[in-house]
Amino acid sequence: MKYLVLLGVIFAVIWWLKLSREPSSTNTTSNPKPTQAMVACLHCGVHLPQNDAVHTAHGFYCSDQHRALKEG
Repeated sequence: MKYLVLLGVIFAVIWWLKLSREPSSTNTTSNPKPTQAMVACLHCGVHLPQNDAVHTAHGFYCSDQHRALKEG
């Protein structure tokens, strides 16, 4: 019986040490990525980040091929 109590105390100490070493999620600060404006392709309607889109005077396209198909 005394070995069972001793084993329980050892497990409790190990568990307590493990919990004290883990960083809590409230203490860590994560830097969120800045949001990007989303635009729709005038030809197919797919949405993509504005930085990745092909920009013309008429609007945004997902690729040069769609720009050529729509604008001629």
